[in-house]
This record gives sequence, structure tokens and C-alpha cells, in this order.
Amino acid sequence: MTNVLVVDDAVVDQRLVAGLLARQPELRTSFARDGVDALRAMAEQRPDVVVTDLRMPRMDGLELVRAVRNRYPGLPVVLMTAQGSEQIAVEALKAGAASYVPKSRLAEDLLGTIEQVVTLARAAEHQERLWQRVTRLRWELALENDPSLVAALVTHLRDATTLLGMSDEVNQLRLSVALEEALLNALYHGNLEVSSELRESDAQSYYRLADQRRRQPPYCERKIYVEAEFTQSEVTYVVRDEGPGFNPQTLPDPTDPANLERISGRGLLLIRTFMDEVCHNPAGNEIRMVKRFHAAAAN
Repeated sequence: MTNVLVVDDAVVDQRLVAGLLARQPELRTSFARDGVDALRAMAEQRPDVVVTDLRMPRMDGLELVRAVRNRYPGLPVVLMTAQGSEQIAVEALKAGAASYVPKSRLAEDLLGTIEQVVTLARAAEHQERLWQRVTRLRWELALENDPSLVAALVTHLRDATTLLGMSDEVNQLRLSVALEEALLNALYHGNLEVSSELRESDAQSYYRLADQRRRQPPYCERKIYVEAEFTQSEVTYVVRDEGPGFNPQTLPDPTDPANLERISGRGLLLIRTFMDEVCHNPAGNEIRMVKRFHAAAAN
């Protein structure tokens, strides 16, 4: 059974929509006169879909869409548009409405539109429930020295932490920053062997040299190897390059005030600040970073 809440202050339009929805016996319909009544009805029983007019007293359709988006993010809202309401309809779609049906096309399109948005909303809800039941996920990737792939991977793994419900937005951002810094270190300093000192003295020359080496052997033949493992309590990132490495014991302390202004220490400072555990392999071409989510919650 699908519960449909129809929001319209015009009794004639309510009756029209009721007649159309009655063609599908699995639809259960209730009505509200405006956005205020609709929100009150939703608080008592959450519908599966809201079908709303745009021009109503007290709270119009645009305001209702915004309120629904804030209070019930996964609840789809379908707009019923009429001539003269085009601008507010566009604003409501931008604000989060799932679809719209012109009132002149209700008989032809309303039932199909309701079925479409409800099916998609339920699929998203089931997917979210499925992600919440994941106990372990693991990715292994080999990346070329392409900065656009770094950005894509960081976004992909941040989306995974969101779907898994593993952390709040602040810690998701911090995780993303730490991972991106490690990947960029592997790309520029590891595989392409471009020094931080050059970046500090001449940033244009730094990126020009990096771009040249991305097409020159042996640099262009090297890959960045990434392992990302998610459990219910922590995230582990391992980033390894194929450069010559370095002696990790020679790294300057990034938390030393004398080093804070140096470009070369900024990435490591962010990584060590945002992650709970950070270590390098003896060859200096691999970094392992761990974030524990009970620790993140405490922070």
C-alpha cells in the first residue's frame, strides 16, 4: 500500500486528484489544505509521497518542499503546476521536489509520476538500509599519475563513509583531506620526484616539471597503489608509490612551530592531525593511516 498525501486548497482539484488516484486500489489518499496542515499530517503519519499544489495560503508549495526536505529528506514531493506558476515550480524543483505534473496533464501523467518517484525513493531507502548492514568493505586500486583520478577517488571514498553512516560531515571532510594529501604526496614527491623545495621557491616551475614528468619514463610508468578498508569501527588507508622513497626518520616535525609555515610540512601535519594512527614503511614509499570512529566521536 502506498500512502499519498495530496495538498491543495481547492476542493475541486482535490476531488479531481482523488478520482484519478482511485484508479489504483493500492494507493491510499489523504488530503491537506495547505503546507501547514500537510506538515501536521506528516507528523502523525509519514506518507510515501506528497502531491502538492504551489499556490496556497499560509504555506505555499515552495515553502512546503523546503520544509519536507529539511524534516523528511527521503520523502518525494510531486508538484502540480498551473499556468502562471512556472517560476515558483522551478524554484521548488531546485529546492528538492522530485518531479512535477502540469494540471492540464494530471489524467495522463499523475499516476505514472507517482509510481516513478515512489519506486526510486524506496530503492534509495533499501540501499541505505543495505549499506548500514555492511561489516567490511575493501578497495584496491592502481592509479596513474593523474590528479583528476586523485580527486575522483577521494570523492568516491567520502561517499562511502556517508552511505555507511560512519562519521559526521566534519570528520568525513578531515578524512578526505588526509587521504588527498597522502595521494598527492605519492604522485608529486614519490612517483614524479618533484621536490617540495622547488614548490616553495617557484610553484609554476614545480607544476610545469610535474606535468613534463607525467609523460616521461621512468616517471610515467609508475603507479600509485591504494588500499582502503572500512569496518564498522574504523577506516584504514594505505597509499604506496613506486618512487625511490626516503628515510622517514629524516622527516621534520610538522608540529614544530618553526616548520608550520613551510609548504613541505603542511600535508603531513594535516594527516597526523586528522588521523588516529600514521606510519611509513622503512622504504619511505608507503603511508598507512587509520581513523577510529569511536575516537572521532570523542573528538
